[in-house]
Amino acid sequence: MTALAHRLPSTSTDTAPLRAIGEGLAKPRQEIESTFVTVGARLTEGAAMLNRITKVFEALPAQLQSPELAEASTRLADIGRQAETISALFATEQADLTRLAEVVDAAEHPISELRRTVKMMGIVAINARVVAAGVVGDSDDFDVFTTDIAKLSESASSTIQQFTAAYRQLTDEVGHAARQRGQFENAHADTLSALAADMDRALAELARQRAVSVDGTAETGRVSRQIVTRIASAVMALQVGDATRQRIEHVESGLAALADMLDSGNLQENDRQAAGNLLGSLQIAQLSGATDAFEGDVAEAGDALRDLAADARSIMDQSRAIYGQGDEAGASSLAALSKAVRHAALVLRDCETERSKLELVANAVLGTVGVLLSHVEAVQEIEANMRLVSLNAAVKCAQLGPRGAALNVIARQLRELTGETVTAAEASMAGLHQAAGLAQSFGAAANGDAAGRVGQLEQEATAALVLLQGVDSALAEALATLNRDGPNVIALLGNAAETFVSQAAISETMRDLEMQLVSECPPMAAAEQTPAIATMLSAHRARYTMDAERRIHEQLFGADAAPAMESEPTSQDAEETDLDALFF
Repeated sequence: MTALAHRLPSTSTDTAPLRAIGEGLAKPRQEIESTFVTVGARLTEGAAMLNRITKVFEALPAQLQSPELAEASTRLADIGRQAETISALFATEQADLTRLAEVVDAAEHPISELRRTVKMMGIVAINARVVAAGVVGDSDDFDVFTTDIAKLSESASSTIQQFTAAYRQLTDEVGHAARQRGQFENAHADTLSALAADMDRALAELARQRAVSVDGTAETGRVSRQIVTRIASAVMALQVGDATRQRIEHVESGLAALADMLDSGNLQENDRQAAGNLLGSLQIAQLSGATDAFEGDVAEAGDALRDLAADARSIMDQSRAIYGQGDEAGASSLAALSKAVRHAALVLRDCETERSKLELVANAVLGTVGVLLSHVEAVQEIEANMRLVSLNAAVKCAQLGPRGAALNVIARQLRELTGETVTAAEASMAGLHQAAGLAQSFGAAANGDAAGRVGQLEQEATAALVLLQGVDSALAEALATLNRDGPNVIALLGNAAETFVSQAAISETMRDLEMQLVSECPPMAAAEQTPAIATMLSAHRARYTMDAERRIHEQLFGADAAPAMESEPTSQDAEETDLDALFF
């Protein structure tokens, strides 16, 4: 028996205060149980959410390192380079189309001359009929002046009208195409170049983000492991809290057993005093130790929960720093790249539409030039017939002698006008042949490799966009999980930690009850263990489930007083408990 055991006091014969103290311990014990059950439930829920967040957090780098994203990045880099080439090609085409419009407009002057010449031919034909009617008698055959010249003039006028109408149509079509392309150029000036630059910037940012993500993988793993460790610490703290509850129960049962022993009437007065002081002192020491453990457990559990909340906040901050906010305000580089690619696909489609118009313009120019050429051939045929008529007219004029001088002048004018008509038609066609050459170039360009490349680029941009959207969707879902669960778990763990702040009142109640118990069982000089007391001490020793209880018992009564028994699992052993077995 130790010296402490010999200094125990006498005790009162009234056991009501002892029973009241024991009953008073029920309230803090129940509050402790309720507190730790509540916090345990919150920790269980928080641990489940943290588990989801951690898995998402660990999976984020894999999204940015996926083969799909690497393939999309490669495609988009190539699209950007080819877009630059197509942009330069569009500038060349615009210059060629402007040149075509200038060439077609330049044909206006010779065509105007052609119309003027044919108009003069009509006037001369009328003059020829008038002069011939005054000079030629009824017996003379001068149909060449009265009929043939007029018919040829009318034929030339009709042909030139058709020629002019076809030219006007060509002018309108080319002018309309040039204006449309000009509007497109104004609306999309440097658009492809700007898109290429935007994609280059977005790809560079994505590459940086991927590099940061790889570099942050180690930090991701560290934070994840730290969270697992801290959850384990919090679980252990809560388990020790349950141990505190059990220790209070043991004190309650110890006080009840002491009161029953004192009330049994089987003890002598000296034995009653010894029992009250020895067994009461034991419960005082056990209650003091339980209170100390409770205060330590509360502090440790609160710190663990606050640390977990800080870890969850760290995960959110790090994820947002690397991957964006997960919303429009803080879009990631991947979202920005997807937006650029969608814009690029639309612009490329517009470019393809504009390029297809070149083929229409080319076909229109070539078709109209073919029609004009047929009209020129008709003019040439009319010119040949007019020359024959003019020669015939000259012969007729010679037969008339001096009377045919006026008609001879008219015949000469017709020959000159006929030559001018052919010259004007050929001058018109010289420019239009040049326009046809430009149109053929357009047709080749519209159906060539460049045209196919624009369509192919749109397809590749669309395919890359599908890949980006797949990765972006997974990334957005992950960030949505963080944004949804992160604040919830932070609030949940924070509230759980705050629950322990109010536990000082429980500790204070336990200290007050301890002081009351000390008052009921003050120290005394010495006390002998009777067989009944020894049996009671052994019974108490057998009920202990915690090493801390056994140590206190041995400090009071010595190790030799403890019966040999197989050691129960300690709280240290409990720390090996698998978290999945606890929560899931």
